[in-house]
Amino acid sequence: MAKEMCYAKRSTGGFFERKSKNMSIENMVQTIKQIHKEDVVLIKIGSFYHGYGRDSYILSYLFGYKRKTIGNNIGDTGFPVTALHKVKYTLEKDKVNYVVIDRRHNYEVEDKVEFKGENKYQEIYEKAHKYIGTSTRINAISQYLIENIEQDKIKQKIERIEKIIYETG
Repeated sequence: MAKEMCYAKRSTGGFFERKSKNMSIENMVQTIKQIHKEDVVLIKIGSFYHGYGRDSYILSYLFGYKRKTIGNNIGDTGFPVTALHKVKYTLEKDKVNYVVIDRRHNYEVEDKVEFKGENKYQEIYEKAHKYIGTSTRINAISQYLIENIEQDKIKQKIERIEKIIYETG
């Protein structure tokens, strides 16, 4: 059985070759996600797997992996190859489609799991995006308070925050 390739399909049924060895990861991910829109795409790069864009939110949300921004403001969440079994198990348990791809093997799909009409990709992405967005805002407030801890008015700001948090009613 021939391996599935992660490129846009030609009308003849074949696959386009990667145009350049220097194609940016952002462009490659964009091409792959055109085919696998509702799948978490796990790309092996060296000794880590990476999920980009929307997939980075899902991986960060489900596993607590750090989400960072690369290139043209694209999200990236990585994890060591030793964690792949745990990631696949959890995605399957939560009924999230995924594909595993190795960059060294010309971006061939090495593993693929689909749940057809039961795929929860969109549902989990929406929860993840909301959670991470809110968490990021909370962390920014915390960082601001710590960085300004010696300012005279910081005590009043903290007291106002506490009043809001501990309000009854």
